[in-house]
Amino acid sequence: MNPMRALRQYQKVNSHAQISEATPYRLVQMLMEGGLDRLAQAKGALARGDVAEKGLMIGKAIDIIIGLRDGLDAQKSENPASIEQLASLYVYMTNRLMQANIANDAEMIDEVARLLITVKSGWDQIPPAQQAG
Repeated sequence: MNPMRALRQYQKVNSHAQISEATPYRLVQMLMEGGLDRLAQAKGALARGDVAEKGLMIGKAIDIIIGLRDGLDAQKSENPASIEQLASLYVYMTNRLMQANIANDAEMIDEVARLLITVKSGWDQIPPAQQAG
């Protein structure tokens, strides 16, 4: 068996195990981490001139951000307006990534990464007692 293939298979099994054991809080955290990873991969592909890979990674980042937006539920929030603002931010991020893909613009990718890092840093600061709720 090819060592790289074995490593990829292990990583796949390991990530499935992490997902099956994760709390909803941790799943959102993992999505944000995955989105940031895809944005970094898109920037790397753009720098190498690999347009197909750049488009693929931006597409995956967009899918993740859409998933984050779809997971929002203003009705379950103590502050529905903040959830609506976050939903609007996610829409803005997906639009910027579509523009970045068309324009091959690394700065737009960086802008979205900074926004996602800001959202993630807020998410990461949620106290453990509130993570389950």
